[in-house]
Amino acid sequence: MSSSSVSVAPDDHAKPWETTRRGLMLLVSSPAGAGKTSLSRRLAADHLDLILSISATTRAPRPGEEEAREYFFKTREEFDAMIAAGELFEWAEVNGQRYGTPRAPVMAALEAGKDVLFDIDWQGAQQLSEKMPGDVVRVFVLPPSGPVLEERLRVRAQDSPETVARRMAAASSEISHWPEYDYVIVNSDLETSVNSALAILTAERLKRARLLGLSAFVRDMRAVL
Repeated sequence: MSSSSVSVAPDDHAKPWETTRRGLMLLVSSPAGAGKTSLSRRLAADHLDLILSISATTRAPRPGEEEAREYFFKTREEFDAMIAAGELFEWAEVNGQRYGTPRAPVMAALEAGKDVLFDIDWQGAQQLSEKMPGDVVRVFVLPPSGPVLEERLRVRAQDSPETVARRMAAASSEISHWPEYDYVIVNSDLETSVNSALAILTAERLKRARLLGLSAFVRDMRAVL
């Protein structure tokens, strides 16, 4: 019988690898008005396997916002109590208001292999990167231009002219942190930006270091070859 006609029976003892992994933390930052919130909401709405981290904040709800959907709205006293109790993963003060990430739901999601999406400022991203360096994936969202950024802030009509001016003044400082991120998306078109973010997420999920049990799977495979 020629070697070309020899068939090899499958190894009954070989076990297929079950893809398991630790979850990752997708951190999305931008200056106000560049589109990180719109991008984050689209990603979370379209992909049920991506959990949106809900932050706590001391700022008042904007029209249409709901408790535990956009934020957990807290008084200064309540926020300080969360800090004192160690209930926040990170927190920062931005434009006179405090924002922070509740710790417990994030850790539970990561350990269950779920990915957590963060709509977060650069200060919070720095803190999370220091505490969880192997788990974070950082994406910075830039506006296509300064005038477009200002127009977006004015059109959304959620802030006073004074607040818009303050946010524009802060934008240059916020944008200066873009080199601290792993990826940059210039948000000229939301649909294109969503697709770019999904490509980043797909690639990061396939990183060797995140695939639990892969080394044992390859070792067992080689043992029967």
